[in-house]
Amino acid sequence: MAAPARSWPTATGILGGFAYLLVGWCGILVPAMVRSIEASHQLTDAEFGVYYLAFGVTYAAGSLAGGVATERLGRRPVLVLAAGLLAAGLVALALAPSWGVFLLAAVPAGLGIGALDGGANGLFLDVFRSGRGRALNLLHLCFSLGALSAPLVIGPLVEAGFPWQCVLAGTGLGVLGLGALLLAVEMPDGRREGDSTAAAPGLGGPGSGHSRIPWPLALACVAIACYIASEVGVTDWLVRFLEPAPLSVATTALALYWAGMAVGRLGSARVADRFDHVRFATAAALAMSVALAGAILVPSVPASVGLFALAGLAAGPVAPMIMVVGGDRYPDRSAAVGGYLTTAAVAGTIGFPTLMGLLSVTVGLQAAMLGTVALGMASAGALMLVGDTGQGTGSVGS
Repeated sequence: MAAPARSWPTATGILGGFAYLLVGWCGILVPAMVRSIEASHQLTDAEFGVYYLAFGVTYAAGSLAGGVATERLGRRPVLVLAAGLLAAGLVALALAPSWGVFLLAAVPAGLGIGALDGGANGLFLDVFRSGRGRALNLLHLCFSLGALSAPLVIGPLVEAGFPWQCVLAGTGLGVLGLGALLLAVEMPDGRREGDSTAAAPGLGGPGSGHSRIPWPLALACVAIACYIASEVGVTDWLVRFLEPAPLSVATTALALYWAGMAVGRLGSARVADRFDHVRFATAAALAMSVALAGAILVPSVPASVGLFALAGLAAGPVAPMIMVVGGDRYPDRSAAVGGYLTTAAVAGTIGFPTLMGLLSVTVGLQAAMLGTVALGMASAGALMLVGDTGQGTGSVGS
């Protein structure tokens, strides 16, 4: 049963933001160190793409399983277990003696980060029953801050000779600290008692009596899947795409891309609830696609870096606003909506970074990067269709 509309302790929101900051940091760790990891294990781009596939599959599985488990077991045990799995996976990645073991370590890491990702979104949908546009943009701002700080910190460290394994292991210890905090802070339980189908007609899920996801939520899932696939494609391969530049420049470009997202989400937190949520997200996805096309095609590295930052600025509000759309439509199924949309988001990335690696060694990485533009346009198209179903403004479900 969803939490009542009330103000939960400030510590809950702070902890949720900290958890999502760590999710952002952990999601960028391996891409920021891709050159060093490839060199250590003597891999090609195509071989390394297998890691992205394994991580993406388990990330999606963790997101979906976390949402379902939260409705049955409660939010706290699911989030604590997720933190433990992520910490174990990161340490295993650091200690892996071979490429095969490294791939196996992606399983607990992916499951843990997926459950934390969906769990944080569901938590905020429960805690902030009104003003969700502001709340979700601020939550995703935390993700952006974690993501942009990772390359800024890691790039200079690794370039100076600091072992990449120590970065992974140290992060694992930090995630264990998050797990301890999750045991102490009050939060909405997230369990669903009885049959909530009257409050959320058509929303499938265990015990809901419906076998299909309703059309508006399905379209939102498509939109977020395409958007996140584009975002992760840029994130995973930007450092390689700018290989003619020094590593410090390439990692700075990745940081600026995420800095743009942070600024975009901070700005959107102030204005998003004044506009129709669907239209706001659609405009942002279109602007992102145009900026990405310029960044990929422009022949100048400095101009490319600037356009990637602009693309991040435009992309900032897309994912949180799609989460808001789902929360608006199904306010009493926050854990399920967060799980479905997070799973769709991660599912959209499964195979795409791997495909980009294969294309890199055949037709070139520039051509592969253009796929991120096509996905951004597809996300905008799906959002337009969500609008055609009659999705309301920020007041719906508040």
